[in-house]
Amino acid sequence: MVVAQAAAVVTPVVAAAAAAPPICPRASSRGATGTGEGLGWRRRRRGSTGRGLVIADAFGGTYEDGFGDVELEIMNYFTYKATKTVLYQLYEMNPPAYTWLYNYLVVNDAKEGIHFLRALTKERQDLAERVMITRLHLYGRWIKKCDHTKMYERISNENLELMRERLIETVVWPTDDTGTTGKQD
Repeated sequence: MVVAQAAAVVTPVVAAAAAAPPICPRASSRGATGTGEGLGWRRRRRGSTGRGLVIADAFGGTYEDGFGDVELEIMNYFTYKATKTVLYQLYEMNPPAYTWLYNYLVVNDAKEGIHFLRALTKERQDLAERVMITRLHLYGRWIKKCDHTKMYERISNENLELMRERLIETVVWPTDDTGTTGKQD
């Protein structure tokens, strides 16, 4: 019954969000390029009630959508991980280069992937090439170690555990009032 009530509340919101046109088609380093996917905001009309902003797009799209955003996040993460690895190597082998890269990272975010590498190439091409080679090497190692079946099972088990926790939180357990009538021997 709780699920049916939740579905009745959520269905109109999801339908309205799915019917809304995309409002944010600009390219971004944090999402799929030029697709307008994701969550956007727009102002309410003046005559409507409620607060100023409403959801204007669906969260994840449909199953037919590509996984470009996931690929981009993976690339950005490996850029970050490679930069961190190179930084540790430089700490031991080349302290002046370590200091330069450390100061560069204070201003530039390594999680911006291609933008970070493009800017680093203009400043210090030797370090940028080292980060790129390290990134490729780390990705190759990850592919060899990643067990996709285990990852699928892990996601499935985590989803099951979360739903189990939520079910326990929402179930109203009956209380045992038979022994608490007030009579004592």
